[in-house]
Amino acid sequence: MLETIVEMEHISKSFPGVKALDDVRFDLRAGEVMALLGENGAGKSTLVKILSGVYSRDSGSVRIFGDELEAITPLVAQKYGVAIIHQELNMCQHLTVAENIFLGREVCSKNGILNNKDMNAAAKKILDSLCIDLNPETLVGDLAVSKQQMVEIAKALSTNARILIMDEPTSALTNKEIKDLFRIIQTLKEKGVGIVYISHRLEELQYIVDRVTIMRDGHFITKGDYKDIPLDKIISYMVGREIKEKFPHVKVTPSDVVLEVKDLCAGPLVRNVSFSVKSGEILGIAGLMGAGRTETTRAIFGVDRKTGGEIYLNNQKVNIGCPADAIRQGIVLAPEDRRKDGLCTKLPVRENIALPNLDMLSNAFGVVRRSAEKKMVAKAVGDFNIKLPNSEVNAASLSGGNQQKVVVAKWLARKSHVVIFDEPTRGIDVGAKVEIYQIMNELKQRGIGVVFVSSELPEILGMSDRIIVMCGGRITGELTREEADQEKILTLATKFEKKVG
Repeated sequence: MLETIVEMEHISKSFPGVKALDDVRFDLRAGEVMALLGENGAGKSTLVKILSGVYSRDSGSVRIFGDELEAITPLVAQKYGVAIIHQELNMCQHLTVAENIFLGREVCSKNGILNNKDMNAAAKKILDSLCIDLNPETLVGDLAVSKQQMVEIAKALSTNARILIMDEPTSALTNKEIKDLFRIIQTLKEKGVGIVYISHRLEELQYIVDRVTIMRDGHFITKGDYKDIPLDKIISYMVGREIKEKFPHVKVTPSDVVLEVKDLCAGPLVRNVSFSVKSGEILGIAGLMGAGRTETTRAIFGVDRKTGGEIYLNNQKVNIGCPADAIRQGIVLAPEDRRKDGLCTKLPVRENIALPNLDMLSNAFGVVRRSAEKKMVAKAVGDFNIKLPNSEVNAASLSGGNQQKVVVAKWLARKSHVVIFDEPTRGIDVGAKVEIYQIMNELKQRGIGVVFVSSELPEILGMSDRIIVMCGGRITGELTREEADQEKILTLATKFEKKVG
């Protein structure tokens, strides 16, 4: 039996208007990966923030390495070897890898001058121990997100972390990068590090997880060995109900072409892209990272400058030079990074929904009609089942799934012809994913054209009526729903020549 290094009993925590944790228990052993599972809003983040000293608990006990701790601050947590790698990476882009690893714990010479040589050597030693091939003197801003995540892990281990919390570590990684991460996790397990692993990508648990703890609505539900709990049972414990259909695709007969893109060019990753979307159709766009999928959606929406090509809406050529032009034409985008590009996180939900619709809510003098705003916001919250205490809470306080719903709801408060989703289910739980899929189905049933970018092939295959595949900024193939499978998509995703047909 492995040594138990964390014991949390009867943990409760309340915030104004909501009880985030109610009599929760959790334990972690040395050298194991414990998956902490639950829907967005289940209380997972609150629990690990208590463990890492970010939040104080209202009641309950915490023991780390056998010591019962009355108060846990970030400094106390660090002393006991607790480190957390957040989903949103917290790197200083203008500093080197070594400088980020030792930020706040810089190595200085006797006269107080930074000793970059020793820091680089120490950073190299840590990176080599994890088989991470990085130059300590490289600027973090020049690294891919996956490499930045490796730096975060190295930083955590430089503090002699023995309890490592990973929050959605694979959400922005390619399959190869995920394999590299799993290799590092295995190395850490062999070193006796206990890992708390939070992820909504349940299919990856089988490769690394030893045990699971499942939460729902701030309560502990169950725990056990991963091998003893079937995946469908895990899902039902998480959501409190059985999800009969993971990808609830509905059949709708598409009508006329609503959006046509001809020879679109924008930068190095959008090269003569041509495709069409019909009213009442979901068009999936598949491809590996760097294929140009996101860049294509940004060019259509007017975020990135086009250098060539034409866009037609309902057979009429439209000129889109900025997002405002696209919105006026009825083309809207739910972007890949919803927090950065899709929401004003410091503003309340009410204002997030109202902001892009002020032209509809204002009178002739430009004054917002509050009654109309209240009605629009209430309808959006109700239609999309957005879970929140009231519409005045900041968007930042919502779970990932509810944030995504706000992004979509604000656009559908106005009449839109085309809705583009870029990675709409990234970082959200299985129940919220199904709700997003149902929103997509509702859109197609209303005759709206849906463009759907995803890195998860099962959901592309499960939800799309038709699929185009990109590689190197070009479309390399098109597949019907009936003929598509993962092998065909991956074959097309690694072709650089333009495929005709």
